[in-house]
Amino acid sequence: MKKVNIDVCIIGGGPCGLAAALALQKKGISYCVIEKGNVVNTIYQYPTHQTFFSSSEKLEIGNFPFVHEQRKPRRIHALTYYREVVKRNKLHIRTFERAKSVNKQSDGTFKVETINRKDETICYDAKYVIIATGYYDNPNQLNIEGEDLPHVHHYFKEGHPYYDLDVAVIGGKNSAIDAALELQKAGARPHVFYRGSHYSPSIKPWVLPEFEACVKAGSIQMTFDACVNKITEDGMYVIQGDNGSETYHPFHAVFAMIGYHPDHSFLSKMGVGIDEETGRPSFSEDTMETNVDGLFIAGVIAAGNNANEIFIENGRFHGEVIAETIEKREKNR
Repeated sequence: MKKVNIDVCIIGGGPCGLAAALALQKKGISYCVIEKGNVVNTIYQYPTHQTFFSSSEKLEIGNFPFVHEQRKPRRIHALTYYREVVKRNKLHIRTFERAKSVNKQSDGTFKVETINRKDETICYDAKYVIIATGYYDNPNQLNIEGEDLPHVHHYFKEGHPYYDLDVAVIGGKNSAIDAALELQKAGARPHVFYRGSHYSPSIKPWVLPEFEACVKAGSIQMTFDACVNKITEDGMYVIQGDNGSETYHPFHAVFAMIGYHPDHSFLSKMGVGIDEETGRPSFSEDTMETNVDGLFIAGVIAAGNNANEIFIENGRFHGEVIAETIEKREKNR
């Protein structure tokens, strides 16, 4: 087993994890970023057409300019920007390496065990650990019969494979609306089912008019007050309205775009307290340190189940707060 001694081990190589690495690097604190995929793997998993809510300057990390000719960058532009930040700053990142466990030792340090793509186990002895894992790897579940069928998806990449097919989209927020629009553009016949009685206020204001126009024209079907009861190999059973009447709709594919949540179990195993109602970890907003001394969190994972509370544009500053806390603590040792 390979062993590495490090001041700080950062788990998660997304924008907030990279921002923490930059902040530590500027202070001369040794670190290593552990990422199970490649750099900003979560953004890579976004739909190919994805446009960010935020303008490019609000996605910047480490005061490195994100220059882009359009007001709101797309997925490909963000991937390029974050790769360049890593390259130009020579950040220490171990890609395609998955964290298996994080345990606090009797001397107050942490033992972090990982496994790389060669199935080799690496052990990091670190004074501090930062968890910046996000939530995109954990889609919310419908918990209904048929959800595990191969044509049911919780992620949407692009619409082309569904040309001339009937496709169901479950959900009524941005991911569902975006997926339906892309499916319609690709020549599919999307039908959106949403449990709400009207459009969600969180839908991007520049997208909703286009979606409503497609619904009015009939190229996208929209059903409100809909509860999907069962998915079969060729369709869905949906309960609609107060009378609870059930209808069957044939579909070739189903996209359950109902959101994502953090991995509570991963934090709990480290001893971090989790609020049962909100899913919010126990931590100090002043330092981002959890109830476990020396264990910090950064990014959307700090928001618990409310993924709309923290984004890249505010989570990117967590790393600076953590780096300052660690620097002060080390000076006082």
